Amino acid sequence: MDTISHRIPYPPRLALAHTPTPLEPLKRLGETLGVELYFKRDDLTGAELTGNKVRKLEFLLADALDKGADSVVTCGAAQSNHARATAIAAVKVGLSSRLLLRTPDPAHPPSLEGNILLDRLAGAEIVWISYEQYGRRAEMFQREAESLRKVGKTPYLIPEGGSNALGAWGYVRTVEELANDLETLPGGTEQPTTIVHATGSGGTTAGLILGVQLTGLQARVVGINVCNDRDYFVRVVGDICETALSDHQLDLPFKRERDVEILDGYVGRGYGKTRPQELSLLRDLARTEGIFLDPVYTGKAFFGMARELQQDPDVFGERVVFIHTGGIYGLFPMAEQMAALL
Repeated sequence: MDTISHRIPYPPRLALAHTPTPLEPLKRLGETLGVELYFKRDDLTGAELTGNKVRKLEFLLADALDKGADSVVTCGAAQSNHARATAIAAVKVGLSSRLLLRTPDPAHPPSLEGNILLDRLAGAEIVWISYEQYGRRAEMFQREAESLRKVGKTPYLIPEGGSNALGAWGYVRTVEELANDLETLPGGTEQPTTIVHATGSGGTTAGLILGVQLTGLQARVVGINVCNDRDYFVRVVGDICETALSDHQLDLPFKRERDVEILDGYVGRGYGKTRPQELSLLRDLARTEGIFLDPVYTGKAFFGMARELQQDPDVFGERVVFIHTGGIYGLFPMAEQMAALL
């Protein structure tokens, strides 16, 4: 890993996540699905900072401090894992936070539970906005940033999911870790591997693609979208990758139509909405492997991966690594829906 690190031009970062995270074999489930199956346990990047977002924040908050910011502004859904991680990570480095969270009726926001409770405990200021306003979030960002400047603050804007060219470096580091993990397995890094993960805002996918190219790992990157569609993410992920190539002068053979692989068809009822069969699979995984997925991201991606393997055990090759990007706090607001399955 040290050799790889020396040739990857990482931007400055803060050490916020507990890394490297373990690569855990799921032998029973792998036998059922007919593959050599591993989970990269990025749900173990921390307790309060659990999940993939903190990896991106290591780079984004380093940049915020370098630019003299004293506050951060970001956005997301009401139960946003990214917003929760941002609020808590900001406290750790001495910054305040303002979160723009979307909800159907801003005058009657959701209950104080799950990630919202953690946001408030961390002292985040929550600005509830409508879905229509969220569609104009660039405008809303500027409005909130200006209001902070008027009271003498220096805000730093972090996009949805921390998904931009700088945040994507968090998942370049993950691929570096994964290369080290795979070296210890039979077949090592020479055995082709498919990396499957949830795609929600595009930054994790972009980082994995760039990481595979920078490390030379023999791996295929497959994102399973939990919102929007394939064309949307080919564009978004492609834009993030191309901006990173330009901003950091990376000489990589990236082509969006070739390298951005999105497995569409598993959004289900829509973003943040679940179906009984998806929740049943979460329950079954908890009971067979002792691993808890969330209903918004990892649950949908895992459901899609399992369905594809049931239809064709060879669809991802012999070795599959599923990136567990966290989100356990999103389970708690789903308690009522889960109750009927328990």
